[in-house]
Amino acid sequence: MPTLSEHVDLRDDLIRLVTSRLLDPLEILLPQADLDGLRLSVRADADMWAAQLLGPRDAVARQVAVRLIAVLHPGDEPFDPPEEWWATPLGRVCARRVGHPSKEGVSFGVAGAMLGITRQGVHDLVNRHKLQRHPDGGVAVDSIQARLGLRRDR
Repeated sequence: MPTLSEHVDLRDDLIRLVTSRLLDPLEILLPQADLDGLRLSVRADADMWAAQLLGPRDAVARQVAVRLIAVLHPGDEPFDPPEEWWATPLGRVCARRVGHPSKEGVSFGVAGAMLGITRQGVHDLVNRHKLQRHPDGGVAVDSIQARLGLRRDR
């Protein structure tokens, strides 16, 4: 069960991201446009997105996460976030609900960032068979998600 502070942190992060990546550039390009209605909509929608991302329905959470990543991080290449992204509210919920958006296996450093632990901590978990190695090297993303799910259930 998500906490109220987790919901608020995620909502505020989503508002910040949508505003800085979408609304602020629109304001620069279209200085005469009235974006006040859009800003209000973003606040309401961010609250809904946070509830969906943290809610009980896995399929809905994954769909919302994928849509947000696609819109907030567009590009011709698959989204491969830097390690520090995983510490953001959106990064933390994506790690748990989606895993890595474009990889089935990640480096020990990325696995650590997704789990919020050190690279050495990941090595320890792999050696203790608490995380699975990916056949191509690194750590299997589905084992990271499973580990995050165990933490959440406590």
